[in-house]
Amino acid sequence: MSTDADDAGEEGGVSPVNISLSLGDDGETWVARDEDTGVTSQGPTRRAALSNLDEAVAGYHGAGDAPSEADLRELGIDPARNESGSIDDSEVFE
Repeated sequence: MSTDADDAGEEGGVSPVNISLSLGDDGETWVARDEDTGVTSQGPTRRAALSNLDEAVAGYHGAGDAPSEADLRELGIDPARNESGSIDDSEVFE
C-alpha cells in the first residue's frame, strides 16, 4: 500500500511523502518505508510505525542531537576512542 502525505511535516521538518505501509511477516508489526530515501521503520500499530518513520527520516536528513559522553558510556563505547570511520572498514557492514 503506497500513499502520498498531504503535508510537509512539523514546522519545516522533513517528513516522508511517498511511503509504503504493510503488515510484517509476523502479522503483528507494521512496517513503514519512505520510498524516496529507503528509510524503513516499524511499530506495533500503523500510527506508531508512521510516527517512527517520521523520526527516522528526520534523522536521515540530519535532525537530532549527537550522543553525550554518558550516552556513549551507557552503550559500552569509550568516548575517547569514538571516531567516525569508513563504512568500508566496518565489520558491521560486511
